[in-house]
Parts: sequence; C-alpha cells; structure tokens
Amino acid sequence: MSETILSHRRRVLFLCTGNSCRTQMAEGWLRHLAGDRFESLSAGANPAGYAHPLAV
Repeated sequence: MSETILSHRRRVLFLCTGNSCRTQMAEGWLRHLAGDRFESLSAGANPAGYAHPLAV
C-alpha cells in the first residue's frame, strides 16, 4: 500500500487496563469491518502480557 494512503487513514486506539481481551477484540473488528480506512490499535494502561484465549 502506498505511503500516501496510509498517512491519510484515521487512527483509532482502543485503551483499557489489561489489554487482554476487549480492546484486542475491538481492534480486530475494526480492522475486519473498515479495511484500509482506519488504522486500528489496542493498548493497556497495565498490560496483562497475554491475550485471553477466547479473545483470539
């Protein structure tokens, strides 16, 4: 994908405390539904260090 297209995408950050389930699911859904229109990211204030198996 060209750099021009990537620089004009809106960035969405899903933030929670652990980043082990809900934010990762939200990030995945936005990537799936919006395609290249958004850059989707997730993070945690106190990251758990793993993804919950049901979130994957």
